[in-house]
Amino acid sequence: MCLMSFLVTYYLSNILGKKFFDNSGEPMGRIKDVLVVFSQEKPRIVAAKVKVKGEERIVSFDKFDVRRIQMDCVVYCEELADYVIPENTNILYLAENILDKQILDINGRKLVRVNDVRLVKVASGSFAVAVDVGLDGIIRRLGIGRPVASVLSPFKMRVPGKYILFDDVEAVDYSTFGITLSKPYTKLHTLHPSDLADVIEDLDKKSGKALFESLDEEKAADVLEELEPDAQVEMIESLSLEKAADVLEKMPADEAADLIDELEEDKAEQLLNEIEKESSDDIREILEYEDEEVGSLMMTEFISFKENISVEETLKFLRTEKPESDTIYYLYVVDDDMRLKGTVSLRDLVIADPFMILNDIMRRTVAFVYDDDRLDSLAEIIAKYNLLAIPVINKEKKMEGVVVIDDIVEDLLDKRKTE
Repeated sequence: MCLMSFLVTYYLSNILGKKFFDNSGEPMGRIKDVLVVFSQEKPRIVAAKVKVKGEERIVSFDKFDVRRIQMDCVVYCEELADYVIPENTNILYLAENILDKQILDINGRKLVRVNDVRLVKVASGSFAVAVDVGLDGIIRRLGIGRPVASVLSPFKMRVPGKYILFDDVEAVDYSTFGITLSKPYTKLHTLHPSDLADVIEDLDKKSGKALFESLDEEKAADVLEELEPDAQVEMIESLSLEKAADVLEKMPADEAADLIDELEEDKAEQLLNEIEKESSDDIREILEYEDEEVGSLMMTEFISFKENISVEETLKFLRTEKPESDTIYYLYVVDDDMRLKGTVSLRDLVIADPFMILNDIMRRTVAFVYDDDRLDSLAEIIAKYNLLAIPVINKEKKMEGVVVIDDIVEDLLDKRKTE
């Protein structure tokens, strides 16, 4: 076995493309890349891609020894032992798959480039411990670290390093794209969909699609709502028909309808046929409206109750179902034919006697719009009555849906952009 000192830290750039030597100091070949395997511990260096006598080989790193000699790294190798990459093993080539690739910085709000990789050799082996995303890594790779240090030294200054620990880095698809994500953010519930949408839009198309395809249906639906329309179409078309349908089912019907309306007719019909019938029917209903009609903007998901339901039963239902926040601005009271009778605010519900029925506490004077009213009328009504949402009814006064203030504001902003 080669001589191992207790601890040596170095960088991928210190050894990449450099000669390595046998124990007598004779050159054996050059290091072309380093392979690491991911497990529960830090990424362990298991092999190196080397060029020996004009031939590229993958050899075990166990026989290599990296030593610090007068500020330089010198690599020795006791013997060349071929390494066979096991099947179904998460192997990563550091230079090919990580160096110069993009990762999310620690705050999860912007993409940064990997300029170098920090490595460490300890008694139990060699490991990748961090990625260098700072200016220091670029200077090191250019080989001008010492001149820069000598210039800054009289001023007691140095180029700061910026690192992200490998413990907090996880691949989306190393083998093809080399995109990495800080691990706290691959637990996607911790990253806001709008932030993730920004990241996807900042990536090149191929990488953005790869990242989007890695999301589960719930998260993909949330992110899809935050993307620009052109990006929405690209992302949904990148998915298989089955997964695209699953994602659309998780979206509000009005959002899904807007997206499907942008697709080619054949593709749209395929998706509508693949989506579960209830969701598909809701989407088709919205698509029947003209773009300037209220029905094109309404949510078909809303909370309604019969007037003889008690306050206690209503609260129990809400606790059990846990509806989305934008569907419970108001509760709508309807008759057996879904005709709108009144509204109940959450405040009215909470302070009411549990044994009272909704008919006793509902407000019978209700502002509403018809499904075929013009969109232009919405902003004025919402502002006049200080509403967060407004019910949409048809000519028979049956409830069809709800328009929430967020959608009205978004619609107004979109129109302003196109003016």
